[in-house]
Amino acid sequence: MEQLYPKPRIKWACRRGMLELDVLLEPFVDEAYDQLSDTDKLTFQRLLEVEDPDLFAWFMGHEKCPHPDLSKMVQFILDRVRV
Repeated sequence: MEQLYPKPRIKWACRRGMLELDVLLEPFVDEAYDQLSDTDKLTFQRLLEVEDPDLFAWFMGHEKCPHPDLSKMVQFILDRVRV
């Protein structure tokens, strides 16, 4: 099984090279990460391993994420931002 990283490491990984990603990911960790199941936390960790251009394309709707579990997490984050 994959290892859950400590929250400070997750927060650091949310600091990206693109402001558009920073304003999505950092607030998500502050406001919602603790309520995720361990499975969803692992999915979020995997999402953070994706290159910035791919994340940007997925979050902005320019491309569809080819991985169902990552796609679900992207949509979950976007839904929280739109509330």
